[in-house]
Amino acid sequence: MNTEPVNVSEPIAPALTGLSLVRLMHLASVSLPVGGYAFSHGMEYAIEAGWIRKADQVEHWVREQLHLSLSGTDLPLLRLSMQACAQENWPDSKYIKELKRINELTLACRETHELTLTDTAMGEALMRLMNSLQMSQPFSKGEPVSFIGLFALAASLWQIPYRAAANGFLWSWLENQIAAATKLVPLGQTQAQQLLVALQPELETAIEQAELIAEEEIGAGLPALAIASSQHEHMYSRLFRS
Repeated sequence: MNTEPVNVSEPIAPALTGLSLVRLMHLASVSLPVGGYAFSHGMEYAIEAGWIRKADQVEHWVREQLHLSLSGTDLPLLRLSMQACAQENWPDSKYIKELKRINELTLACRETHELTLTDTAMGEALMRLMNSLQMSQPFSKGEPVSFIGLFALAASLWQIPYRAAANGFLWSWLENQIAAATKLVPLGQTQAQQLLVALQPELETAIEQAELIAEEEIGAGLPALAIASSQHEHMYSRLFRS
């Protein structure tokens, strides 16, 4: 890993304004119809297998993914996607090609079929939403599209800066993870809120870690997560799609 931060000083979008802040909350909202609530990211199997039984184990599971997966994969890919979108006249074919290249890299980083499904199913839903809102996007119907790429594009079109978008992206993921744990462990509402508060400072740390990741270093290896994800589809019964 690099020890020097990747150059992210060039403006990816203007400063966050009142309207941009509202749009960030819209984009990161659990009510956004992209189906994030339907995916446990392997947690359902981990609980079934007895790896997670109580709140502190949920916290460890989520923290490990933040620092050993999202900071090394999702956030650098979000940054690269937003940089591609920020190019002047981004609809030009050159920049469409760059955004699509990063989309292919994103999907190649998914270790299992279910993790890929999570990304593309949410991406497809966000594409439909963007089309219904008349937000320009370069992907065709049926084309596998990562949620990360379209989240980056929506953030760019709505003038949301990268670090704000990264915080929103992580918050949406974290809220869905804790919501899944609330149903599956199960956790009480108070425990769930305590976990959210305890993990909130980790989001900024993950973003800072991601700034050390160059494109050639993107990737993560969490064997337990990959095993949980691959075994999830073979469970006798389940609440979540993956």
